[in-house]
Amino acid sequence: MITFEHLSHRFGDRPVLSDITCRLAEQRIGIIGANGSGKSTFVRMINGLATPTEGRVLVDDLDPARHGREVRRRVSFLFSDPDAQIIMPTVGEDIAFSLRRHKLTADQLDQRTAAILDTVGLSGYVEHPAHLLSSGQKQLLAVATVLVTEPDILIADEPTTLLDLRHTRAICELFATLTQQLVVVTHDLNVVADFERVLVIDEGRIVADGDPGECIDFYRRSMGVR
Repeated sequence: MITFEHLSHRFGDRPVLSDITCRLAEQRIGIIGANGSGKSTFVRMINGLATPTEGRVLVDDLDPARHGREVRRRVSFLFSDPDAQIIMPTVGEDIAFSLRRHKLTADQLDQRTAAILDTVGLSGYVEHPAHLLSSGQKQLLAVATVLVTEPDILIADEPTTLLDLRHTRAICELFATLTQQLVVVTHDLNVVADFERVLVIDEGRIVADGDPGECIDFYRRSMGVR
């Protein structure tokens, strides 16, 4: 359960989020809205990448502002640009870096790496230079590096922005198989069309919340798009 209690956030004198109260309990939740509406700031609050000016966020009973390390063990964040998350020279080394605190044996590490690469469709890429992957493959690797740690919640901020149709479909198909709670910020409305719940954020406020079809239609109308 992710809870926002009278949450507001300001950047200098500019309000970014204003008095948001809601609970996110569904497994797959989409966040949509115009550029600059506050979507990314909203989800960054969940694992403490941003902190409220007023109010608070709770992940179960933990406040990310006070229990950041514990929350980040439960909540993983996927950025729109996978190069921001790829650190090590090869695919296998990047997965191993994510698992560095798990104190695994070499055999266990190899097994976990092979399993997660198979899950994301990158089997056989263990020795491949990570930064020579295609944009789509890099995003799949970024997904692998966060999923291999087995988080309870995955936040994905514009995960398909740099992807072609084939890799967008691959990401969507992967998301459909996850057991984690998934919160996705996106401009690609098809990505969240079959989610349990969609929120529309505009000028720092939730202006629509509920059935994906209804919320997507509301957003289209508000943008003057049929």
